[in-house]
Amino acid sequence: MATDRSLLLQQIETVVGKVGLLRADQLAGRSAGIWSGSALKALALVRPASTAEVSAVMKLCHAARQVVVPAGGMTGLAGGHESCDADIVLSSERLNRIESLDTHSRCMTVQAGVILQTVQQAADAAGLLFALDLGARASCTIGGNIATNAGGVRVLRFGMMREQVLGLEVVLADGSIVSSMFSVLKNNAGYDLRQMFVGSEGTLGIVTRAILRLHEAPLAVETALLAVPSWKQVMALLRYFDAALPGALAAYEVLWRDFYRLNTGPHSSVDAPLATEAPYYVLLDVFISDSEHGRAKLETLLTALLERGDISDGALGSSERERARFWQIRENFEPEQRRYDKIYGYDVSLPLEAMETYVDEVRSRLLQCFADAELFAYGHIGDGNLHFSIYPGAGRERDVVDDIVYQPLQALHGSVSAEHGIGIEKKAYLGYTRSAGEIELMRKTRRMMDPHNILNPGKIFDY
Repeated sequence: MATDRSLLLQQIETVVGKVGLLRADQLAGRSAGIWSGSALKALALVRPASTAEVSAVMKLCHAARQVVVPAGGMTGLAGGHESCDADIVLSSERLNRIESLDTHSRCMTVQAGVILQTVQQAADAAGLLFALDLGARASCTIGGNIATNAGGVRVLRFGMMREQVLGLEVVLADGSIVSSMFSVLKNNAGYDLRQMFVGSEGTLGIVTRAILRLHEAPLAVETALLAVPSWKQVMALLRYFDAALPGALAAYEVLWRDFYRLNTGPHSSVDAPLATEAPYYVLLDVFISDSEHGRAKLETLLTALLERGDISDGALGSSERERARFWQIRENFEPEQRRYDKIYGYDVSLPLEAMETYVDEVRSRLLQCFADAELFAYGHIGDGNLHFSIYPGAGRERDVVDDIVYQPLQALHGSVSAEHGIGIEKKAYLGYTRSAGEIELMRKTRRMMDPHNILNPGKIFDY
C-alpha cells in the first residue's frame, strides 16, 4: 500500500507540479483549521491551480480509491474539513483568481479559493456589493462558503450563500467536470443541479469556480446598538424597523446580557458603549439610500422608541470606527478564549416566538447537570439563527451538552444547524431535523455520485 501511495503521489505531482504537492513530512506548521489548535494530518496536501488540474487529480484518486478531503479556508465549525494521516487534502488556496467582474450584469466570476473579503473589496471598488458577510471574512473562501451554504449577518436582507450563486463549476469524485457557469438570474431549464452542490460540504463534488451575484452598494451604512427590556420587544422591533425602513434593514443581531457583559468586560478590549443594563441588546445595520435624510430618519425612529420605553438605551455609530467597535462586541471571540480553557460552540435555528423559552430551558438543564457551567447566547435573530458559546466546566465531555442543546429542537421544528453545516460534530443529531426519508434520499444521491466513498467520507451522515 505504501508503494501504491508513493506512486499515486508521483502521478499527482506530474499534474500539479512540485509547488502543488506537499507530502506529509512537509506539513510542519500547517494548521488543521483556525479553531482546531492542532496540526494538519494528511498523506499529502494537494494544491491544484485550475479546474483541469483538480479533475486530473480526482481521476487518479478515483482509480486508486484514495480518500480526498476538500479544504478551503478551514474556518468551519462542524468538522467538515477534518482529515487523517491516510487522506489527501485538496486545498483551493492556489485557485485564487478573480476572473472577471461585469458591472452591467452585476456579477463576478471567481475561483473557489478566493477569500471572501477579497470579493467584498473588489465589488466595493466597482460601486457594488457582495452581500455575504461573516466574522471569518478575512480567512474563509468562496468555495467553502458555497460548500457549507454560509449564512452570516445579512441573511435577513439578501438570503444565504445559495442566493448569491448564479453559476458553478464542480469536479465530481470520478474527475468529471460539471459546468453550469451561467450569469443570468433566470434559468429554468430542467433540474437546478447547481443548488445540489451548495451546502453539500464537499461530499458530492469539489467547487472550483463560481459566478457570484452582486448588488448595488448602499450610499452609507448606519449601525445602532440598543438596550431592549424584553424579548417581546426584541421581536416587535424587528418588524418595526423592517416596516419603517422597507428593504433597508440589513442585519438584526441580538446579544443576551451574559454575552454582552463578557464582550465588554475585563477580558475584552471594548468598553461597554451603553450605560444602561438590559436583558437583551440589539445590533442592527441599516442601508441608507437617502444621503440627505437617511440618518435623520433613523435618529427619529430611535428617539420615538426611547420615549415609548421600547428601548431603554441606544447609541447610533458616529463614525466607521464606532461602527466597527459595535460589531467587535458581536464578533470578537477573544474574551471567551482568554477566560475559559474550553468553549463549545453551537449554531441552531428555531421560531422567534420559541427562542426565549428555549434559551431559558437549555440554560436551566445545563446548570442542573453542571453547576459551574456558563452559557452565552447571541445570533442572527432576524433570520431565526441562534448561537451558543458554552463553557461546560472542568473535565466535561461534549456529548452531554450536545444533547441538552439539540434535544428540545425536535418539538420546536428547529434545525440543529442553521448555517455551519453538519460535518462530523452534528452527524449524530441530523435525524432531529431531517426525516428518515430525507436522509435516505441524501444517502442514495451520494452513493450514486461517489460509489467508492472517496470524497470527504464520514461527513454529514454515514455512507
